[in-house]
Amino acid sequence: MNTNRKQWVLIIGAILIVAIGFIAYGPAAPHAQANAVSDFFNNLFAPFGTNTSTVGNVASTSNAGLYQPVADYENAVVSAVQREAPSVVSITISENVPVIENCPVNPFQDLPPDFQQFFGNDFPNGVTAPCTTGKTQLQEVGGGSGFIISSDGLILTNKHVVSDTKASYTVLTNNGKTYKATVLARDPVQDLAVLKIDATGLPAVTLGDSDGIALGQTAIAIGNALGQFSNTVSVGVISGLSRTVTASGPTGAPETIEGVVQTDAAINPGNSGGPLLNLRGEVIGVNTAVASNAQNIGFAIPINRAKSAINSVKATGEIQTPFLGVRYIPLTADIASQRNLPVQQGALVQGSNGAAAVQPNSPAAQAGIQAGDIITALNGQDIDASHDLGDLVSQHNIGDVITLSINRDGKKMTVQATLAKRPTGE
Repeated sequence: MNTNRKQWVLIIGAILIVAIGFIAYGPAAPHAQANAVSDFFNNLFAPFGTNTSTVGNVASTSNAGLYQPVADYENAVVSAVQREAPSVVSITISENVPVIENCPVNPFQDLPPDFQQFFGNDFPNGVTAPCTTGKTQLQEVGGGSGFIISSDGLILTNKHVVSDTKASYTVLTNNGKTYKATVLARDPVQDLAVLKIDATGLPAVTLGDSDGIALGQTAIAIGNALGQFSNTVSVGVISGLSRTVTASGPTGAPETIEGVVQTDAAINPGNSGGPLLNLRGEVIGVNTAVASNAQNIGFAIPINRAKSAINSVKATGEIQTPFLGVRYIPLTADIASQRNLPVQQGALVQGSNGAAAVQPNSPAAQAGIQAGDIITALNGQDIDASHDLGDLVSQHNIGDVITLSINRDGKKMTVQATLAKRPTGE
C-alpha cells in the first residue's frame, strides 16, 4: 500500500471515530469535544509534519514554538563563543631542567669499606643508575590561558601563570601560530599580568562592564583546559559576587584574592587567565581560581579591576597601581563586639607581623591617619563586606585625591589623601 492510500485510510478512520464520539456523547460539552478532536488530529498528523491545527476556537501550538526561547539562548552562546574564541590563546611554560642520564655505579658502594676491599675496583659491566651531569634542556612544565587585548599583541593573563621569572613563555593563537612571549608587567596587587608577542592585526576581545554583573546571569568560560585542550568552552551562571578566597599558586604559597566573581561554569587547571564572557560576547572577568574540593565553584577577577592595569601598561609599559599606605583588617560584627568598637563595618587600621599600620611618608601618613582609626567610607562609598578598602583604592589612578571618612575613638572626621605610586615590594 503506497503512502497516499495510507493517508486516506487514516483520514477516513479519523472521521468515523469523531462521528462515533458525537453520537455517543451528544451535543453536550462542545468545548471538551473540540479539545479531544484537536488532540486527536495533532497526534494523527504528527508523522506528516503538521505543526498546528485549529478546531473551533481551540488552537494547538507545536513543540517548535515552545523550544524557540531555548534556541535563542543557544544561538546567543554560540555567537558569543564564535566572536571571542579567536582572541583566546594558550600559554606554554618552559624551563631548563636537568638532564637525567644513566651513569656507571659501584654496586658495592653501600657496603662498609672493610667489605668493599674484597671486591677491588673491577665492577660488573652495565651496572648504572640515574644521575645528573650538569646538562640541562628546555622542557614544557606547565600551561595556562590568556586573551588578546590589543591588535598589536598585548595579552592579559593571570600573574600566577607567568610567575616564574626564569621560565620562558610561548603563546599559541587560535589559528595555530606560535609566538615567543615577553612578560611586560606583573600586577603587584592583583593576580594579573600582561604579555607581549611580536604580531599585528590580531583579533582583540571586547571588554564589558563587570559592575553590571548580576546573580544568575549566564557566564561562559573559555580556556586551555588541563593545559592540553585549547579553547574549551563551559557554560554556567554567576553564582556569587564580591567573594574573598585564599588560593595556592605554583609555589604553594597561599594568596588572598578579594572581590572576585563566583561562577559554576567549569574552570579547570589550565583555564587560568582565560576570559569569562556574558551572552553578548563581552569579557566580564578573568578566570583565576577554582575550589578543588567542590563541584564547579570557580572564581574570576572582574574585568573592571583589570582595566586600569591594561591602561597603565599601554601608557607606561608597566602596571602602576595606586598606593594609600595603610594595613588594616576588615571589620565584622564579631570583631567590633569583641573590641567594643563604635562601628561594625569599615577598615580597622592595624599593623601585622611587625609591620607598621601606617607606612611612613605614605599618602595615609601625610593625611594624618593613625593606627586604630576606622576608615568607614571612601568618596562616600561605605566600606563593608561588598566594598573592600583595597578594592576601592585600586579603582582610582595615581595622583587622584580621595576623601576618607574616619571614626577615631567614636569621633567622626574626614581627611583627604593623594594616592601615590606603589613602592617596589609593597
